Amino acid sequence: MGIYKVVLPRMGESVSEATITKWVKAIGDSVEEDDPIVEIATDKVDSDVPAPVTGKLSKIFFEESQVAQVGDVIAWIEVEGEASPNIAVQHTAEEPLEATSAIEEEEVPTSDIPGTELLTQETSEKTVLHSGSRFYSPLVKNIAQEEGLSQAELDSIRGTGAEGRVTKQDILDYLGHRSAQDPRVESEEIAVKTASSDQHVITPPSKEKENTQKITAPGDEIVEMDRMRRLIADHMVHSVKTSPHVASFVEADVTNLVNWRNKIKDSYKKREGENITFTPIFIEAVSKALRDFPMVNVSVDGHHIIKRKNINIGMAAALPSGNLIVPVIKNADQLSLVGLSKAVNDLAQRSRQNQLKPDDTQGGTFTFTNIGAFGNIMGVPIINQPQAAILAVGTIKKKPAVLETEHGDVIAIRHMMYLSMSYDHRVIDGALGGTFLKRVADYLENWDINREI
Repeated sequence: MGIYKVVLPRMGESVSEATITKWVKAIGDSVEEDDPIVEIATDKVDSDVPAPVTGKLSKIFFEESQVAQVGDVIAWIEVEGEASPNIAVQHTAEEPLEATSAIEEEEVPTSDIPGTELLTQETSEKTVLHSGSRFYSPLVKNIAQEEGLSQAELDSIRGTGAEGRVTKQDILDYLGHRSAQDPRVESEEIAVKTASSDQHVITPPSKEKENTQKITAPGDEIVEMDRMRRLIADHMVHSVKTSPHVASFVEADVTNLVNWRNKIKDSYKKREGENITFTPIFIEAVSKALRDFPMVNVSVDGHHIIKRKNINIGMAAALPSGNLIVPVIKNADQLSLVGLSKAVNDLAQRSRQNQLKPDDTQGGTFTFTNIGAFGNIMGVPIINQPQAAILAVGTIKKKPAVLETEHGDVIAIRHMMYLSMSYDHRVIDGALGGTFLKRVADYLENWDINREI
């Protein structure tokens, strides 16, 4: 008999930990290879971990709601048969599974274990972020830097992760308490925590219950935020705190575009087996404009501007639960309109079915949202950090418009829509933001009615 160690897999370059939300299999259950054994949640997306081998789940190392780091052993699967390169440790019937010290001493060449090279690569690529003997994930360190936390403050935060590591929620909770307290109280807290990490600081009693009683009335219902809604809330507050938001608006005549789509949509569906919506068309226009104005495709790091090489468009998608997720179309400027259409349909479908992978939401450099799908004519969206801009399109409506012709001005019924963009005024001024938005509108207005797809 053998034991296979199931580790928390790598889930993207900026994801270093995950919360165990539900064990699909219980101890003693038989599992087939690729069967989901546990559901996990990151700050990006929910997903599951499949069984790497066929066997029986023999031990679980993390309970539900606990946080595991990438590379942590989260479970053991008991495997039948003789030793094989896939089996991490071996035991006999006389050696109980709980005898971890004896099992761990079994020598197995690490080069023979599939996946070991990925763990080595993860370790070598990740910058060691620590103070003394305490380690911090890149995500936690980045939040600390953006919020201006000193190293002493970071070291003072009590971690709830494995081996006392500070998780994202730990640092967000600390920042929430920190902003609500008097600066003098905060300084005293830091001094007390730095002096003794084992002591718990006494904080002023929370007024949450008192406030709740004041704002509720008979018949009101208090609804607890689910995990994803809490993450969205934290992310939105963090974005407004970080970026001074400015918005620009333009109105575009998309009559040619609407007529073109109406002309080709039936033949396209017959040929490709799926619909072509307006979304990939809008994303193509945004991608072209980002090539024209690369200083919109940027991020901010302190007093440095990171000019992104790749154009990765995040596509805001509403979930059946009412929450929001932003899957990313990588290298959107390099895809044809057919490729964009298939990518949009695939990500939208997997978003609705909760089948996105963590990598599907990573690496976005600019975000697009279609609020017109809900009948809205315009909106002012919040920037998706660490990006510098987000563009929204409203619903397309028939309106009377003035057209200039060789015989003079005429009034005609046209398909019109509003485009709005919020951008980070630290790095994008009104001239750049407004010119970029007008360029997107120009690409849509000048659509070739005879374009082949």
